[in-house]
Amino acid sequence: MASFAQASPLLRRSAPRLAREFFTCRQCLQKAPVKRTSGLRSLRFNSTTRSSSSSSSPSSILRSPSPLDSLSKTINGKTSKAPRFPETSDKAVAYWLLGSAASVYGIVVFGGLTRLTESGLSITEWRPVTGSLPPLSANEWTSEFAKYQSSPEFKQLNPHMTLPEFKKIYYMEWGHRLWGRLVGVTFLLPAAYFVSRRKVSLPMAAKLAGISGLIGFQGIIGWWMVKSGLKDDLFAPGSHPRVSQYRLTAHLGTAFVCYTAMVWNGLSVLRENRLLSNLTSAEKELSALRSPALRTLRRSVGGLAVLVFVTVLSGGLVAGLDAGLIYNDFPYMGVGLTPPASELFSDFYSRRADGSDIWWRNMLENPSTVQLDHRILATTTFSAIMALWAYTRLGRGMRPLMTPAARKGVLGVVHLVSLQVVLGISTLWYLVPVPLAAAHQAGALALLTGVVVLGSRVWVPTRAARLVAERLARGAAHRKGGAGPRSAGVERAMSTKT
Repeated sequence: MASFAQASPLLRRSAPRLAREFFTCRQCLQKAPVKRTSGLRSLRFNSTTRSSSSSSSPSSILRSPSPLDSLSKTINGKTSKAPRFPETSDKAVAYWLLGSAASVYGIVVFGGLTRLTESGLSITEWRPVTGSLPPLSANEWTSEFAKYQSSPEFKQLNPHMTLPEFKKIYYMEWGHRLWGRLVGVTFLLPAAYFVSRRKVSLPMAAKLAGISGLIGFQGIIGWWMVKSGLKDDLFAPGSHPRVSQYRLTAHLGTAFVCYTAMVWNGLSVLRENRLLSNLTSAEKELSALRSPALRTLRRSVGGLAVLVFVTVLSGGLVAGLDAGLIYNDFPYMGVGLTPPASELFSDFYSRRADGSDIWWRNMLENPSTVQLDHRILATTTFSAIMALWAYTRLGRGMRPLMTPAARKGVLGVVHLVSLQVVLGISTLWYLVPVPLAAAHQAGALALLTGVVVLGSRVWVPTRAARLVAERLARGAAHRKGGAGPRSAGVERAMSTKT
């Protein structure tokens, strides 16, 4: 009680002062005449000032941060708004993108199995929502089988198919479509969550929107492809019912583009976070990547990715035309390395009287020419990868510039292309068995993955490099700005002691 009695006069004296300083309108203070205050008050209520003067003006009081300053600025709307999107995307986004890419990889392989087992035309309708469930009763199965019996494939190829046999191919196509729906749902919903929670940067949000649109477009292409196998007027004369090789190639190519976008952006997010976690090592790594000697390597990797993708499209034409079932030998095609010219550019495939379309139609519709094109592209891809490996190992000044990750990337691509060549030749020799053909399609996507991973290791990340430079500049400016006040304080302390 005695201590409280002693402290009460001090509290009574400080209460009016607190009220005047903390609960007075700032505009009134600006208009009020300048009042002289003691040095003690200036020290007590404006501790952030570094002036040794014993007086403080209202302007100096306004400069001092008080607990109510932030509240008043918030009410007046003067506080700076936080950015809607962060500079970098969260690592969880990268892991989700790579997981989505793995799902797309699986559906590409399963789609190849669906085509090889001739199950793709078993469902003759496209019902994106109601088709999620298979037939659940005997009547529903009978109805679906009746629809298939009216299709050209049943009439020409499977007139003796029974209902149990139909169920097998139906479940293959239904599983493929269901997997496609799952790919869409597991991408769209997390993408909306990450964007709404501001866990992605603004450029990444735009990329996610583009990939989402690509997934929806892929579903439309899939039905457009299946529809081509359900109409007699779309078949070439004398051919059996099958989907258009053009639409099949478009469906396959879109899947590869979607997969590549997921892998590339996932790796970019991980690389960006890694570089920004250690700015010093990031600056050294980026400086090494900017070396003019690596420019040829980066361009070669980019060209190699295009070459692999074009070879994949050529393989789609081979699959659509069943061109792998002819000339089952390698490297010869018949008695020579190539079929006769009259077979490669036959007038049978020309649809114009003047024959002006004979070249491109044979390149895209003649099974012999399409297989030869695929052989040439595959051989070119293998030779280009081996040449790139030799360049990184034997090129002048290249060995010291190659990082361990880049060297492993090149070696991985060499292994993948070697495996792919073995799978391709084996598929041809053994008349396209389902396991080998599916493995060959999976190997094509694996090879493209290896090239993309290699590109992420040798390419200069423009946005990440800009963020690293900005943060280094801010850090340098902060250190330079912080040196002034500290040195000035030391000088004042020394002058006070003297």
